[in-house]
Amino acid sequence: MTDFTFADEKDASRYTLHRGDDLVSIIDYRDDGRTLAMTRVYTVPTFRGHGYAAEVVDRAVAELEERADRVVQPVCWYAADWFAAHPERSGILAPR
Repeated sequence: MTDFTFADEKDASRYTLHRGDDLVSIIDYRDDGRTLAMTRVYTVPTFRGHGYAAEVVDRAVAELEERADRVVQPVCWYAADWFAAHPERSGILAPR
């Protein structure tokens, strides 16, 4: 996925994944300065079935791991399933 642009749109409290000019997938979040709660992972219907939701979560988690200033609470079922499928990335999860 090299022709994609990933961004943290802090003013809108969301991560976005664009393919060219097209918005393909987003993560809505709430950030309290310690915990980033992933409240919704969404892919635009015409772009579903290509792994874009997984890609936007992977990129967001990578950015958060690099920053190392937040833990993640996967409120959205998709984000929770993504972490279940990637236990090697669970070090960033908020304690239960």
